[in-house]
Amino acid sequence: MWFLIFTFVAATVAGGIAAVTGFGIGSVLTPTLGLIVDTKTAVAAVSIPHLVGTAVRFWKLRPDIDRRTLWRFGVPSAAGGLTGALLHEWMTSPWLTTLFGALLIFAAASELTGLAQRMRFKGALAWTAGALSGLLGGLVGNQGGIRSAALLGFDLPKRTFVATATAVALIVDGARMPVYLLTEGGALRGLLPPIVVAIAGVVVGTFLGGRVLTRVPERRFRVVVAVMLATLGVAMLLR
Repeated sequence: MWFLIFTFVAATVAGGIAAVTGFGIGSVLTPTLGLIVDTKTAVAAVSIPHLVGTAVRFWKLRPDIDRRTLWRFGVPSAAGGLTGALLHEWMTSPWLTTLFGALLIFAAASELTGLAQRMRFKGALAWTAGALSGLLGGLVGNQGGIRSAALLGFDLPKRTFVATATAVALIVDGARMPVYLLTEGGALRGLLPPIVVAIAGVVVGTFLGGRVLTRVPERRFRVVVAVMLATLGVAMLLR
């Protein structure tokens, strides 16, 4: 009972963070469910509330998607993410997690110091940034953070930033869900109560976070994303 309450609270927080920054559900919920199952099963279980939360967020923000950025960055990011996810089981390594955390901290520092303003992704560089960030995120098992870090390289307003990140995440979720159901279906049936609770929490958090997003000043939004990226980066290094 206490674990279900804890899961609901964690899922609500995760949904709220994702509604503001475009990532966070997997980052918060995977270690939460990892308290009772192995990481592989936790990732599969979290993919269900992740899909639901992403779909709700997508529906709310769909008019704000930057279709050009989605095509130039999002499609190769999704392809790279799926490739990395398929290779994850064979290429998992502590140094990848260290590199991942270091890149997140670098992206955060670049934004906070103004360096990112001079590092905009255009043309082929946008495709390359999308593919590489997706591949690394898939290999490490945390795609949302590195995706948002790379999206800081585009000059996007806050709602467009979150909406475009959400659209990419939905593509990845839709493609990976059948794989998880096929490989972890039996284990997921045993986790039905926490999964349902997590879905409820993520939906609540998504709506609450949407209200917060409207109140974040445009000039402060990228700072908020940078701080969250730095926090996730430090957590990855400590892990």
